[in-house]
Amino acid sequence: MHATIYHNPACGTSRNTLAILRHAGFEPTVIEYLKNPPDRDTLLRLFADAGLTARQAARQKGTPFEELGLGDPAVSDEAIVDAMLVHPILINRPFVVTERGTRLCRPSEVVLEIIPPLATPFTKEDGEIIGV
Repeated sequence: MHATIYHNPACGTSRNTLAILRHAGFEPTVIEYLKNPPDRDTLLRLFADAGLTARQAARQKGTPFEELGLGDPAVSDEAIVDAMLVHPILINRPFVVTERGTRLCRPSEVVLEIIPPLATPFTKEDGEIIGV
């Protein structure tokens, strides 16, 4: 089974998700989306496959989300995607794609929905144990 993770190494949730994938035996394709942002079609596919709107997939904390006026409910998903293309930090993370589905893995254990069961428990950076 193959996995792709849209990863930000500065994000603890993203690091934990990547570590869970590796613990499960994957060596995923890692796309550091801040360095190599996805194009519009890829973003729209990720959101659709995860069952999310662009607004639901937008990261607000630590981003220019409010400064850009994106918090206004009248702002369209198309406008949010346009902003994500210019400011990839607005894309929430991490997105993971496997043959079993696509998920925005917040919290990181959401990735367990799209990979085989863990053979052994995994300890997250904060000491929380999952997969037991």
